[in-house]
Formats: sequence, C-alpha cells, structure tokens
Amino acid sequence: MASALERGSAGKVTDARMVIFGADRLPGFEFGDSAKPAVIMLQWGVTPIVKALAVQLSAEGFRVLVPDLYKGTVGVDMEEAGHLMTSLDFHRAEGELQQATDYLRSTGSARVGITGGCMGGALSFAAAEHVTGLAAAVPFYGTPAREMPWIQVARIRIPVQYHTGMLDPITGFSDPESGEAVVAAMRAAGCEAELHLYPDTPHSFLNALALGGRAFLEKWGYGLPPPGQAELAWERMAGFLRRHLRA
Repeated sequence: MASALERGSAGKVTDARMVIFGADRLPGFEFGDSAKPAVIMLQWGVTPIVKALAVQLSAEGFRVLVPDLYKGTVGVDMEEAGHLMTSLDFHRAEGELQQATDYLRSTGSARVGITGGCMGGALSFAAAEHVTGLAAAVPFYGTPAREMPWIQVARIRIPVQYHTGMLDPITGFSDPESGEAVVAAMRAAGCEAELHLYPDTPHSFLNALALGGRAFLEKWGYGLPPPGQAELAWERMAGFLRRHLRA
C-alpha cells in the first residue's frame, strides 16, 4: 500500500472542497473527513503546492483547512512573497485564524492544530499565543521575531514543534539561531517546545514533498534538501499532531 506521502504526491486523494466560514464569510479549501482532528495549514495563498501538502496531511487522518488569507492573491516568487508578507495585516489574520478554529471545532473536529511555512510559520506562532481553542502548533522556517515583534512566545501555553534548516539564510526570521532563541524563550517560560534543525537543508524545504515542489525550489534558488530530511520533518510533524490532537 502506498504511504500517505506517496498518495498525496500522486494526487490520488482529491476530496478538496471550497468553503466559506466565519462571521466575515472567509474563503478557504478543506480536505478530509469533518469528524477527524483538524489542522489549519498556511502558506503564500492557496497555491497548488500548499494544496498538495494539505492532501498529504489529510491522508494521514486529519481534516485540513487552508484559509485564503490573501483572498485569491498568490505569491509566485521571492520578491512577490516578500511584498505579500509586508502588506498582510497580521492582526486581522489572527482574527481570521480564530474564525477558522471556531469553524472547525463547531463543525465536527474536537481538536484543532495549526501548521505553516515561512509567513505561515510566523503566523502559527502568533496563533499559538492569541487564538483560543488551538491544541498544538507546528511552525516551519518562520518566527514572529522580525515581522511581528508584539508576539511574546513565552506566553504560549500549547505544545509547539518548530522546524528549520541549518542552511536557512533569512537572518532574524528563519535562520537556525532565530529558532534556537525562540524555543529557548518558550522553554524558559515553561512552554512545551520542540526544536528540529536539519543539516545542509535550506529554506522552504518541506515543499520538496509536493508535486511540483522540487521544481519550485530549484527555480527560485532555494536549493533542495538532502535526501530524507523533508520526509523526516513530515513524519515528526504528523506524529506530533497525532499525539496532541487525538488525545
């Protein structure tokens, strides 16, 4: 039998449905059984790559919601992605993530977690502090230190598992030193926090698991992770979410 990663990469799990949720009638795409534990997944808009990753995560036994925080706008390269990050109203995004969490809990999912990469990683930290009803967060290669200085990670009280590559070059945001500082601050405050650093691994490496993801990483100069590193991060994430969302 094919693994969840193989089924997702091949595009054989295709139960995606567009949904409108919350008091603000927010758009998003949903994958998986509504009775399962839910995970909110964030990236640069609703891209084919993030949809492919959502399919893979739903195949692991989760309901996955990809909220369209950019309302149809998609970051297609590093320059545009940077512009989208600086133009996003992060406070409003936190409110929309609260609506997403409330929607998932009120429509069948007893527990809800959040994950995301880059901007989505930083927002996962923000949600972990400010969104009520979340049970766990798994940010990838993005901290709030530079973009959201008002976030106090020491106040987070839900379990967090953070991942980044040792070759990530974005100083003050997703480089390994930033991850170490954030997790150290959380642990000093008594928060349950894991840190996973990946040798010889660049920014945005989890995208390598999605159909078209390796071509994306090569096209925009991120570089490819060594064999097995993205898969290891995925298995750690899935295991962490199972522990904290199925209890």
